[in-house]
Amino acid sequence: MVTRAPRLGLVLGDQLSFDLAGLRALDPAHDAILMAEVAGEARYVPHHPQKIILIFSAMRHFAEALRARGWQVHYVALDAAGNTGSIACELQRWQQALGASEIHFTECGEWRLEQALRDAHLPLVWHRDDRFLCSRAAFARWAQGRPQLRMEQFYRGMRKRSGYLMQPDGSPAGGAWNFDSDNRKALPRGLRGPFPARFAPDAITVAVTQLVREHFSDHYGAVEGFDYPVTHAEAEQLWQHFLDFGLAAFGDYQDAMAEGEPYLFHARISAALNIGLLDVRRLCLDVDTAWREGRVPLNAAEGFIRQLIGWREYVRGIYWLRMPEYAGLNHLGNQRALPEFYWTGHTQMRCMAQAIGQTLQLGYAHHIQRLMITGNFALLAGIVPSAICEWYLAVYMDAFDWVELPNTLGMVMHADGGYLGSKPYCASGRYIQRMSDHCKACSYRVDQVVEETACPFNALYWHFIIRHRQQFAGNPRLALVYRNLDGMPIERRDAVWARGQTLLAKLDAGEGV
Repeated sequence: MVTRAPRLGLVLGDQLSFDLAGLRALDPAHDAILMAEVAGEARYVPHHPQKIILIFSAMRHFAEALRARGWQVHYVALDAAGNTGSIACELQRWQQALGASEIHFTECGEWRLEQALRDAHLPLVWHRDDRFLCSRAAFARWAQGRPQLRMEQFYRGMRKRSGYLMQPDGSPAGGAWNFDSDNRKALPRGLRGPFPARFAPDAITVAVTQLVREHFSDHYGAVEGFDYPVTHAEAEQLWQHFLDFGLAAFGDYQDAMAEGEPYLFHARISAALNIGLLDVRRLCLDVDTAWREGRVPLNAAEGFIRQLIGWREYVRGIYWLRMPEYAGLNHLGNQRALPEFYWTGHTQMRCMAQAIGQTLQLGYAHHIQRLMITGNFALLAGIVPSAICEWYLAVYMDAFDWVELPNTLGMVMHADGGYLGSKPYCASGRYIQRMSDHCKACSYRVDQVVEETACPFNALYWHFIIRHRQQFAGNPRLALVYRNLDGMPIERRDAVWARGQTLLAKLDAGEGV
């Protein structure tokens, strides 16, 4: 009887799913799994310490769970003797040590890492990451021949194929595909979100926290206060907490912001989902069921499902369709460096200080804080897209390149020239005033534009509109904005431009605002 050589399976820190395609191809009785904490992946951007804690702790818990299921797992801790600091080098080392004939691997979430593995000339057997509903190939087929790629059209196709929130006759529930117009309510005075579900660190997480404290003290962000789920069971508890206490109001107030309320009615599950502790199909089915049973309104269910099978799958498709050239796009020709206050939170703008301070403390901010506060400022100020993309990738718990890059470069910065979105998401301070309570305690006045005490967003908004007139004047979604600009007295327009110039000069000089 001939005994075959063992095969080796690689499981990355964002692939912590028991039903991972690469695992399904292997046999626990004969094959082995490799998991490795490597400095190269923790340091290629200065990842938030709590993000590193999350991934390393979840990896260690997952390795234990695999062993309990009968797998032979070779786990390389960050400070283990012989750790090469590179995924590709660790694969080479362990393939030679085990005499593995094949290395089975599920598609990466980052082009950079996948290319490095392809370049390593290892006997890799690739598997499609079917944790996503739309494969890379399926998205490419959908995109082929379309003059524009729009999420709304993609989303409708995903709804039809999945059956989520669909009627038996093939029509969308409620007679409409999208209830976004119902999801922009400002938070009523005194209304607050439910108390967030928190998870006390166990011995594994405590050990990882100390490891991170020792090795990554130079990274921005707090080490203390980590309370995220690191196991499938804890992630399930977090999800059930949202279903019970958050989802019903999520639709109405998903765009709202409030002082001292970082989570409001948001699920806080994106990090657990993106590393594999939750399954997107299960989440969508639970939300669909909650609506059909009358436990949540349709605008909440639709808004949540659209985030998962609409935006999440859409931006992943664009990422793999357009990489690597997508990462270098800079359609608006931005040249300004990222201000230092993005790394410290030291700014007089209350909304920016709140969003950045919360980010550095928790590794979390919801989508409107990212898009319409920190992202809006970077867009209006003309920050180099790669710089703000690196910042988002570094500071957020749920940020992986496939989801972060298209959202930031395409949606936030409009650096792809409208490939992802039909208009730039720019706004003055009035939007922030409408959707939050930050302006009340701000050093600046949101009702002023050109004065020294005026909200910087106001003049920067018009400065952006003026300097990019050539790119946007023909955009029908900005027609009213340019009519308003043309109706502005020339003296007022000159004063607005001058105020914008002053603010940008302060940024160029390294001064805060």
